[in-house]
Amino acid sequence: MKKRLLFFSLFSCLLLFAARGEMRDGQADARAIIEEGEVRFTVLTPRVIRMEWDSLRQFTDDRSFVVVNRHLPVPDFEKKIKGGKLIIRTDELELTYRLNSGKFSAENLSIKYKNKNNPFTWNPGVKQQRNLKGTARTLDRMDGTTFIKRNEPRHELQLEDGILSRDGWTLIDDSKSLLFDNSDFPWVEERDKNRSVQDWYFMAYGTDYKTALKDFTLFAGKMPLPPRFVFGYWWSRYWAYSDNEMRDVVSRFEQYNIPLDVLVVDMDWHETDSLFSKPDAWDQRKHWTGYTWEKRLFSDPDQFFDWTKSKHLKTTLNLHPASGIAPFECQYNDFAKQMNFDTSTRENIPWQGANKKFMQTLFDVVLHPIEKQGVDFWWLDWQQWVFDKDIPTLNNTWWLNYTFFEDMKRNTDKRPLIYHRWGGLGNHRYQIGFSGDAYITWNTLEYQPYFTNTASNVLYGYWSHDIGGHKFIEDDNVYEFEPEMYVRWVQYGALSPILRTHSNKDPSLVKEIWRYRDEYYDALYSAVRLRYQLVPYIYTMAREAYETGVSLCRPMYYDYPEEELAYTYSRQYMFGDQILVAPIGAPMEEGVSEVKVWLPAGNDWYEWHTGTMLKGGQELVRCFTLEEYPIYIKAGAVIPMYGEEVNTLDENPNRLIFGIFPGREGAFTVYEDAGNDQQYDTQYATTQVVSQTENRMQRITIAPRAGQYEGMTDSKDYLVRLYGAEMPRTVRVNGEAVDYTALPDSNRWSYSGKDFVVSIPVPNADCRNTYEIEVEYDKTDSIDVNDGMIKQMKELHEAIAARKFKYAGNYVVPEVTGFCSETNLKVSYDPAGFYRYIRYFKDNFQQAMEITLKDDLVSPFAK
Repeated sequence: MKKRLLFFSLFSCLLLFAARGEMRDGQADARAIIEEGEVRFTVLTPRVIRMEWDSLRQFTDDRSFVVVNRHLPVPDFEKKIKGGKLIIRTDELELTYRLNSGKFSAENLSIKYKNKNNPFTWNPGVKQQRNLKGTARTLDRMDGTTFIKRNEPRHELQLEDGILSRDGWTLIDDSKSLLFDNSDFPWVEERDKNRSVQDWYFMAYGTDYKTALKDFTLFAGKMPLPPRFVFGYWWSRYWAYSDNEMRDVVSRFEQYNIPLDVLVVDMDWHETDSLFSKPDAWDQRKHWTGYTWEKRLFSDPDQFFDWTKSKHLKTTLNLHPASGIAPFECQYNDFAKQMNFDTSTRENIPWQGANKKFMQTLFDVVLHPIEKQGVDFWWLDWQQWVFDKDIPTLNNTWWLNYTFFEDMKRNTDKRPLIYHRWGGLGNHRYQIGFSGDAYITWNTLEYQPYFTNTASNVLYGYWSHDIGGHKFIEDDNVYEFEPEMYVRWVQYGALSPILRTHSNKDPSLVKEIWRYRDEYYDALYSAVRLRYQLVPYIYTMAREAYETGVSLCRPMYYDYPEEELAYTYSRQYMFGDQILVAPIGAPMEEGVSEVKVWLPAGNDWYEWHTGTMLKGGQELVRCFTLEEYPIYIKAGAVIPMYGEEVNTLDENPNRLIFGIFPGREGAFTVYEDAGNDQQYDTQYATTQVVSQTENRMQRITIAPRAGQYEGMTDSKDYLVRLYGAEMPRTVRVNGEAVDYTALPDSNRWSYSGKDFVVSIPVPNADCRNTYEIEVEYDKTDSIDVNDGMIKQMKELHEAIAARKFKYAGNYVVPEVTGFCSETNLKVSYDPAGFYRYIRYFKDNFQQAMEITLKDDLVSPFAK
């Protein structure tokens, strides 16, 4: 508990230190440097050492594309020279180098990791055997892990190596990395191609993966904290939407009370008349690149953006920049003038990503004016040549991510944000990710959780997938979009970094939730609502990722590195610190999805959608209907939530819910800030909540809020929800008794028998004060309500409804069935009878189900 309560304060000092130097401090503290002839060693942390060899002794202190900060607090270490060898010892490592022996090799360099549980000795040339992998640039044209494109051979996706390995160490060879210069807008700088140097970073960590990730952030930079709205629902479709049609879509969201935060406008926002003409000089279809508004669809872009702002929506536009600036663009002449480009031939001004003047002109002349109209961030969609034409080792994806992110950081007071593919190590500083045009198959859905979780091993924690898939496989003769697959994809998306539905320009691909009926609509709507419900938890975990490098979605082995099953269950993941997800990746059989799940030892796990408390330390098979999903909450967890009134994340909602789950004591520190400012490293607030139970008395303490940020209100409406709880006898807030009501309101506590939840409002709470909620349960009686009763009650209700629908007025509800099916309401109407009603249900549920499913209670006239 102390670790959680002290979390933000413990890391803030390191955060401030590292954040200040992320793009300015290539020079390490002199006290951390040991230079001996042709070699230089820099002790960055007790577990990380930089090792350089340069025959000319011209060591570099410039920032590289991977390493942007070396000016770190100097760790304790000792240096000595003995027998012609240099020995450097930290608390974790012992490095030995034979002096005056030249380049690093197995003969002159060794590093011992002194951890008693996972000791090892490393020498140059030793290869990792068990790298845990990182991520890949894109999932374009992937059916699961298989690349499929007409007239091309199929091949399997290969993930890049990550910075974590079961070997317990990682060597980052930075010798050939590109560098940043020291200009105001740091620009790419090549190393001297005529020199041979070694520039290595050795990381040792054993199985302490979280510490390794934190160490990496110290010298490679932090994961940024995205704006709060990023964690809402994104509506995206490759479709030639007009202003009118966009308004129609949003009105449907409002009509059906579906939350929405981001409108994605694909490439048809600009002129695309010649899209299907022959390729241009850059082998791109004409008008694939574009910057001039298509006035037949958006007659007045300023008015369009005024409308989106009025709806509290953020807007992103798609860019394919590879063809440069064409003569038909409205910005062509101004751009050419800035670049001294000869316009007499009316040729395109070619793309020059490494040319600083070209890129600054692109921002100043073309993009900033559109940003002033109202676009909030850019969707970069580079699909063309991998490397720059002027600097052959400059990856275009990496560089676009950096330049666009950095320009937004410099040009606005909002948090920088881009939306593009992965460019390589170091790109974690410029997020979020667009995984590309994956195929609509169960294989793709099955693979994406592993792909997403594993990307955390390179700190790329915000992959955004085309939820529901992008398009059908060519020549596969599949043209029907499966509702069940879409439901399972959206359910996964709600528990992934970004929830964004998207699809190809295909009228058969229906992803509007309101176009589904019955159980499909209910499941889709519930998934989106669950996403918004969990946003305070998600946002707090995103802050944790900023401070520690541990992503929202992370593999099981981060928390359970010594458990072999943590590596076996590679699709299963932790969703933040308190929630485990075992995603569904296959169609149902006989109306249910069977999922094999591993619940780690150390605590029990509450299966949220069925209301079942399960013991940790076991593998088991669980079954889920369409509306259910395998979500497991750590026993005793405190999960901050929003209520159903929240339909946009543009502002901080006034009501904050603390969901407290059964099983043991728990605590959580919820994070909040202004939502989209660049001052979040120092301007934020936290509220600590602690739940303790003793002698049938549960105490929930809400501590005074700590911290400050712009726009912060003095008060909030708190609501405490106790999940899986028995009916209380009394409820007190700061010593004063609170009345009970069967009809929930903002002043009295209530009980929901549908999911066994106690709701205790604390209205207009002064956030500067402490609030203690005491919930007293019956000391003479108790009963387990967390054995799956929630699922049983739901099954009984559905069975009765099905019989009534089949036989209408000819069906008579049996007495035992009726009494059992009304249990959820009885306990709220008559709290004093709680234990009697629950025991009756437990004793009679099986009989009630059997009788309900028989036909002999149906009138013979109906048969």
